[in-house]
Amino acid sequence: MPRPITATIDSAALRHNLGVVRRHAPQSRVLAVVKANAYGHGIMRVARALADAGVEGFALLELDAAIALRVAGFTQRIVLLEGFFDAAELPLLATHRIDTVIHSAEQIAMLQHAPEGAKFNLLIKLNTGMNRLGLREAEFAGALKALRANPAAGELTLMTHFANSDDARGVAWQTAAFEQITQGATLPRTLANSAAILRYPETHADWVRPGIMLYGATPFADVSAAQLDLRPVMTLTSRIIAVQQLKPGDTVGYGGLYTAQRDTRIGVVACGYADGYPRHAPNGTPVRVGDVMTTTVGRVSMDMLCVDITALRDAQVGASVTLWGAGNPVDDVAAAAGTVGYELLCALAQRVPAVERG
Repeated sequence: MPRPITATIDSAALRHNLGVVRRHAPQSRVLAVVKANAYGHGIMRVARALADAGVEGFALLELDAAIALRVAGFTQRIVLLEGFFDAAELPLLATHRIDTVIHSAEQIAMLQHAPEGAKFNLLIKLNTGMNRLGLREAEFAGALKALRANPAAGELTLMTHFANSDDARGVAWQTAAFEQITQGATLPRTLANSAAILRYPETHADWVRPGIMLYGATPFADVSAAQLDLRPVMTLTSRIIAVQQLKPGDTVGYGGLYTAQRDTRIGVVACGYADGYPRHAPNGTPVRVGDVMTTTVGRVSMDMLCVDITALRDAQVGASVTLWGAGNPVDDVAAAAGTVGYELLCALAQRVPAVERG
């Protein structure tokens, strides 16, 4: 028998979350972010569900995954968010009709070596304060002139990325910078990530780029996914495979990080950091056993973790456990572990079988 751990991917929830995007940005086309294997959910199953729901495009980083989408028959716009890294990749982009971000003078120079007759739709990324990728104000006019003079440049779109759309600083400082840099350039635009889609309608423009909200997690520290009408797409479940009875003073797991203060029943769960559960999750991280919430105890090991089932009289070997997802929001687990839901979803290990429903 296989280990009992499973990730269930709810396609109906994914389509529902796309509907939330459309309610907030009804005039914009949607470029769904499916990088990192669709945040751990499986790029092909996510792309199928979103395509069935009418999504207009996909955005990702990995060229091989972009090509795989085309080979699988997806006709939507496909965009490489970091662009190409070498001119040798340009023939592949041309063959598979893959659009690319342009964020540096080096990429503009490489575009001069495009195959004869090739034409690429380009998203010109501007650095408006994030200070990762993007052209600065002093570079923009020259870059735009060079691209317009290059026969390989097709449709141009202006782009930036927000650093603080999920916190109190907001986006006004970056949108002002964007308007200053692009004044006079009447081109399509894409600015809004998940947080901006939900909070800043003035940023929606021609294309929006939802990521984490599609997968049913919140981009905000102070607003839950449920409050945003987002439904969890991934539910990670397993089962109790052993029960231990502890006496006061007994410890649990490597390092003895948990010491029982009273008679305590411990359920040993088939899930560990090799499955993608965070090793640094402390005592008290929320977990659901059957229909009852409880918490983890002791250090997470490679293949197992332990939960307190003292108050759960019916919890025995074989009891179902929800590590995150429906009934145990991934954001709550992440917060307890000092991280974000993005990391937990993306870290799901390949050894964990995934099943699709909905």
